[in-house]
This record gives sequence, C-alpha cells and structure tokens, in this order.
Amino acid sequence: MITRRPFVLGLICGGLALGSGLTLSGAATAQDASNYPNQPIQLVVPFAPGGASDFAARLMQNKLSEHLGQQIVVVNRDGAAGNIGMEMAARAKPDGYTLYLGNVGTVSINPHLFPNLTVKPLKDFIPISIVADTPGLMIARPDFPAKNAKEFVEYVKANPGKINFASPGTGSVNRLEMEALQYAQGLKMTHIPYKGGAGPAAADVMGGHVDVMFVTIATAINNVKAGRLKALAATTKERVASLPEVPTMMEQGLTNRPSSSWQGVLAPAGTPKPIIDKVHAAIVETMRDPTIRERMASAGVIAVSSASPEEFMEYIKADSQQWSDIIEKAGIKAD
Repeated sequence: MITRRPFVLGLICGGLALGSGLTLSGAATAQDASNYPNQPIQLVVPFAPGGASDFAARLMQNKLSEHLGQQIVVVNRDGAAGNIGMEMAARAKPDGYTLYLGNVGTVSINPHLFPNLTVKPLKDFIPISIVADTPGLMIARPDFPAKNAKEFVEYVKANPGKINFASPGTGSVNRLEMEALQYAQGLKMTHIPYKGGAGPAAADVMGGHVDVMFVTIATAINNVKAGRLKALAATTKERVASLPEVPTMMEQGLTNRPSSSWQGVLAPAGTPKPIIDKVHAAIVETMRDPTIRERMASAGVIAVSSASPEEFMEYIKADSQQWSDIIEKAGIKAD
C-alpha cells in the first residue's frame, strides 16, 4: 500500500531546505551590498568624449568616487545613436560595478524610433537618479521677422512651406520639439538634418542659412546675448534666470508641458536594492556639491537629483510616453 506520508514529509523538508536556501541567498545579497563597493565602478557613457553626457559624467566622477569610496571609471561606447553603449550596460552583470549614464535620447526616445532595439530601458534597467537637466531654447536667425514663438507660429501659418528648421538628426530632441509644435499648431515647415551635433546646425541658423531650430541653452546663450541669434522661447516651466527676457513656450500658450534634455544614472536590472540605494545616496550628495552645481550652471546645465529611484522611474515612464506620442503623431522613423 502506497502511503502519502513520506511524500508529504519530503515536501515539507524540501520546502524547509528551499526556504533555508532563499534565506542564505538573501543574506549573501545583503552581505554583498554591505561590502559594496570593493572595486572600481564603470560608468558607461553611450557617446563620444566631449558631448553633454560625457561632460556630466566627468564632472561628477571624482565626487561620486569620493562618496562611494571607490574609483569611478568613465567608459565611452559611442555608436548607433547611443544604442551600442546602452546595450553594453544593460547586458553587464547586475552587481553595481557597471552603471549607465542614460539620457532623454537613449532612454525615452530611441525605443520608439528603433523597433528592432534589443534593449527595453524600462525593463532592462533600474533607474537610480537624474543628475543633469538642460533647458532648451527656440532660436531663429537674427533677422527673422518674429520677436517670439507666438509670432513665429503666426508667420509660418501665413507662409506655409516656406520656412525651414534645422536639427542634429532624425531622432534628436531638437527635431522632435519642432515636430510637436508643427503638429499642435498645424504648421508646415521643411526639416534640414545636420551631422555633427547641434553646433553646425546652430551656426547655419546664425549665418541665416536656416530659419529656426531648438537647441539647449548651453549651445546658444552666448550668441543670443551677443545678438547673433534671436531667442523666441524657452522650453522650461518658468523663465530662465540667465535669459529673463525670453518668454516660455507655456507662457505663450503653445504647449502645456515643459521640456528639457536630461541625463541620469541607471543600473542593469537585477542589481540588488541595497546597492541601488547606496549609489542613489552618493549621487544625491554629489549633485549637492557647490563646485559641481556652479560648473554645470556655467554651461547652462542644472545639477539635480531624484528624491528616490522610484521617483526617477516614474519620471522616465512619463517622459517616454510623451516622446512616443510625438513620434507616432509626426510619423517619424529612424534613418
């Protein structure tokens, strides 16, 4: 006669053993976190040296090293609109020794532009904290017949198809901002994409070869103040302190949302929560540093941090959805 008792006892013993194993595993994870970090940490930047993301990474590198007690090594992995570096970071071991400096383009925009992208940022990363926020400006050639963005919209409506705008490429925030304005206001303009970042495009706007574009404040502020470019609007919620005479897009009734280019630190999915929290605390202290804040401010960048990793996750979700809607409505596809 077959009895069920040994089987039940086996399940109970097995369950106890399994539970014990889980407890030991949890203890090991906690122990790993308490010893973290005990070796240098890679911070992957998905762009070449010299750009905005690289600037933010190298500016915070030493202070973050100081707060974590280990060296932060900046690793640049450029290519494919930032997707190569993002994939490298996403596939790294989730032990806290590889972090990723993502931005609005790679994290919020690229997943909607590249349907075959293997990395899904909201699934393959754990957001830790935003670190830098760069407000934008709508600029025009200095002799453009409009004093602000509202007058610009009226002018374009009266001259459909005759105005062009520049951007650093198809999926850039610069282009998407203008596409959002076109869609919302029913405008018809010609897009002129440039290679080599926003600098060459802004130079052609300054030279009068192109009519208008969106740029970061850091790209244009000196030429705006010198009168070589005309600032039509800021993309911020409130006027920018360094350009108080420039009205915002929201103030002019052209949008109901502020917009900016941001950078933030993420870790591969599966990184233990205690490690995430330790890195978050170090980032918060780093971004409070007066020297870092001053150096970022001098470049038109705002040093910021998230109240919690969860807050940064919600920020990315909302940002990603916003750009997804714009890309879909404008019918934009990657080149």
